[in-house]
Amino acid sequence: MFPYPTISKLKTLPLREQPAYRVSANVAACSLSELLAAVIGGTQQIEIAEALLARFGGELTRIYHAPTQQIASVHGLGESTATRLKAALALGLRLCDPVEERPVIQSPKDAAELVQHEMSLLEQEYLRVIVLNTRNHVLDIVEIYQGSVNSSQVRIAEILKPAVERMSPAIIIVHNHPSGDPAPSPADIELTRSMVEAGKLLDIEVLDHLIIGKGSYTSLKEKRLGF
Repeated sequence: MFPYPTISKLKTLPLREQPAYRVSANVAACSLSELLAAVIGGTQQIEIAEALLARFGGELTRIYHAPTQQIASVHGLGESTATRLKAALALGLRLCDPVEERPVIQSPKDAAELVQHEMSLLEQEYLRVIVLNTRNHVLDIVEIYQGSVNSSQVRIAEILKPAVERMSPAIIIVHNHPSGDPAPSPADIELTRSMVEAGKLLDIEVLDHLIIGKGSYTSLKEKRLGF
């Protein structure tokens, strides 16, 4: 049985109180539920938005970090709408923490600042690759793995693939420690060593491997671990 009332809340509201109208009139005055409803669309948009907030405790960060499939499991949401929601939240994050177009990486600190704010909030380990051009401009930041990051599970070819596809001469590996402690583990060091050696075979330089913690990071290149 469909869990929402046959007559939707949207149909009971005057036009001026409907989410889409309120967003177009004054987006800053809209509630989270109204903003989500406007993105979701459809006749049951308000009920679905409320159910989504209830599922994730009213926290947008939890929705943003949740897998698309988990968001889509809320009744009335599908994969395409869940993807659209994640894209909308990502746009909001970039608005709040903008970065220059194609920033230049001149130090481990520069690289860490690109990802520190967002990756320090992640509740699971993620491994990403910062792809650089010959002048160390950032071409892309590609997510490679989600979950436990260690040398036995990570495929070196997957990490190097974004650089190969873009004919990039250099990359920086970045992953987070949800514990907040950026101290490298033996597995982190072994992964770094393997990446550096594999990169040499393809003429791709691994400039650094950064571990992101809560408000801090560790550069394995600076500590000469795996390099």
